[in-house]
Amino acid sequence: MLWTLLLAVFIGSAYAQEGRIKFEEYDLPNGLHVILHQDNTTPIVTVSVLYHVGSKNEPKGRTGFAHFFEHLMFEGSPNIERGEFMKIIQAAGGTLNANTSHDRTFYYETLPSNQLELGLYMESERMLHAKIDSTGIATQKEVVKEEKRMRIDNRPYMSFQEKMFSAAYKGTNYEWTPIGSFADIDAATDQDFADFYNTFYVPNNATLSIAGDIDKAQTKALIAKYFNEIKRGTKEIPRPSITAPDMGGEVKEEVFDNIQLSAVMYGYRMPKQGTDDYYALQMLTTLLSGGQSSRLYKELVDKEEVAAQVFAFPYSLEEGGLFITIGLANLGKSPEDLDAAMQTQIDLVKAELISDTEYQKLQNQMENNFVSSNSTVQGVAESLADYYVYFGDANLINSEIDRYMKVTKEDIMNVAKKYLTKDNRVNLYYLPKSAQQKPTDPAAETDN
Repeated sequence: MLWTLLLAVFIGSAYAQEGRIKFEEYDLPNGLHVILHQDNTTPIVTVSVLYHVGSKNEPKGRTGFAHFFEHLMFEGSPNIERGEFMKIIQAAGGTLNANTSHDRTFYYETLPSNQLELGLYMESERMLHAKIDSTGIATQKEVVKEEKRMRIDNRPYMSFQEKMFSAAYKGTNYEWTPIGSFADIDAATDQDFADFYNTFYVPNNATLSIAGDIDKAQTKALIAKYFNEIKRGTKEIPRPSITAPDMGGEVKEEVFDNIQLSAVMYGYRMPKQGTDDYYALQMLTTLLSGGQSSRLYKELVDKEEVAAQVFAFPYSLEEGGLFITIGLANLGKSPEDLDAAMQTQIDLVKAELISDTEYQKLQNQMENNFVSSNSTVQGVAESLADYYVYFGDANLINSEIDRYMKVTKEDIMNVAKKYLTKDNRVNLYYLPKSAQQKPTDPAAETDN
């Protein structure tokens, strides 16, 4: 189908054409923040809503609610039959999805631009009176459990996020990951779910971001038609602050998993996104693992052949995060061998300034990544919402690259010294289950 092809292509956005993404933003009387970006290059539009609620906002004993609602919000409304939400969007030639993090939940539909009103109607139904009933709750419990089994429990190495965050942020609301606890979900009542919806799924906790082939005047009229009637939330919205605890030194753990290759995983606590150190750490990540010409790959995979694969990435969050480095040991190599090789590269970046050539390459990579992230209407809609919610400044979609370009070689070395320390990290060894020693059965022992 033509529309399906159009939805998949990268479009020449306003950024590519003029160097800036133009947008307009305003608030409705009920507190809903609206951001509009008009790009008539291709006849498609993304309608998105970001709710400022993630697993961080859950109280202990009710973990997993934010992610659970990501699923529950597709159950329909009094005007949308159960199970029809996705079918309606797809029948109109659109695609849709949602995702949940520690800090927010994001929904979007990308549609032919003549279906803009449909996207607005669907999101208004979700915000106004989504179905929160026992039937939908029971259905989605099974869906979420199956998702966890498929994506985490039955996939090698994938328990690392839960283990890292539980150790690095123990005692805070970053201690658990968005998937949460099945026990907490099962123990919750229908009223618990209704309370969560009435607290967080309100216009004054949401940002409506629309990007693509729109007429602004017409779009504003449609937004008023579908969202003005939704009442402002009256409950206090929890905003827990996160203070990283003292780990008392490096946290080390062996994890026996259904794997063949051992792995070594570091998780260093990092500062919240938007700080100067955050941008330097982002560039350090690219230096270490930005492709096959990066330091970790060249040294550990190509040269020393101690690793089959190695990479690093920043798991950045609103109030902190983890700088994660992962290596998979080559056949015949022990995790201790890999650990030592990884540590050598960490020590090197703390001891020596990177070269001018590496620095220029880093700047080029960051600029390319920045432009690429905003090369689709979906990417633009999401970036605008993120920048507004996290930083209070949607225009960072145009200017954040300047913050990266201000990072110096000295800044990169300094953040490595400051954050990539053993006292600030969780160190996981993933080992094959076959290497696990079985406990001795005392009853089987005999006296000589």
